[in-house]
Amino acid sequence: MLLLHGFGASIGHWKKNITAFAAAGYRVYVLDLLGFGASDKPAIDYSMELWQSLVYDFWQAFVQQPAVLVGNSIGGLLTMMLLANHPEMATRGILLNPAGGLNHRPDELNPLLGAVLGTFSKLTRSEWLGPWLFDRVRQKSRIRSSLKQIYCDRSAITDELVEMLYRPSCDPGAQKVFAAILSAPPGPRPSELLPRLPVPLLVLWGEDDPWTPIQASSMYAMHQGEKSVEVIVIPRTGHCPHDERPELVNPCILDWLRQQGLPAGSADRI
Repeated sequence: MLLLHGFGASIGHWKKNITAFAAAGYRVYVLDLLGFGASDKPAIDYSMELWQSLVYDFWQAFVQQPAVLVGNSIGGLLTMMLLANHPEMATRGILLNPAGGLNHRPDELNPLLGAVLGTFSKLTRSEWLGPWLFDRVRQKSRIRSSLKQIYCDRSAITDELVEMLYRPSCDPGAQKVFAAILSAPPGPRPSELLPRLPVPLLVLWGEDDPWTPIQASSMYAMHQGEKSVEVIVIPRTGHCPHDERPELVNPCILDWLRQQGLPAGSADRI
């Protein structure tokens, strides 16, 4: 299994899942996407295509066999890209509240909101205001406030979770990465990728997610059966169901894989 995290997250966001998957006999690979977590943070142009290339290189170097790809948020969109463009990588795909893009597309926003977000993106790239804005955004109190928007179970918002998201923001280059990603292209649309997916897909959706609303899951539900897609809605759950409700998500994933007839390999953690 290869686990791909979402925006601002890292390997640690899967800590409630790795042990369960490994105990079931799967070899579990988890990595920090470039620019996030403990990875390097070069001042380069970031894109979904860049991460796709790097994850594919990682798979070629370390995994070297078809795997179950699992992704949350932008990691979900990245999973779809890898399934569509590198089908040799995977036997199955699992999406948890997948993002519709790395950023909003102009046609997805009303003109006023588009202008506000465009202005904010430009300010984050300013040599003078960029660092100041980033310092405001990365405050632990703001991180906790943002998590309260996307987690229904407030008890899941622990000091450890806040620290996991805060710590990488102190690394050299983190502010430049933040600015670069805010102005990055959104990447392909899920609706373009879905018909091209060559393997069965499980989609788990926290129904109370304000970032990727439950209505977006209808696109995947339309393909149930004809594209071997199964959609399961998780009530009273937000954007990160694997971290908020692992007691539901882990058995759901493992049961689906058993139903798919996938034998687990030797347990390991990398």
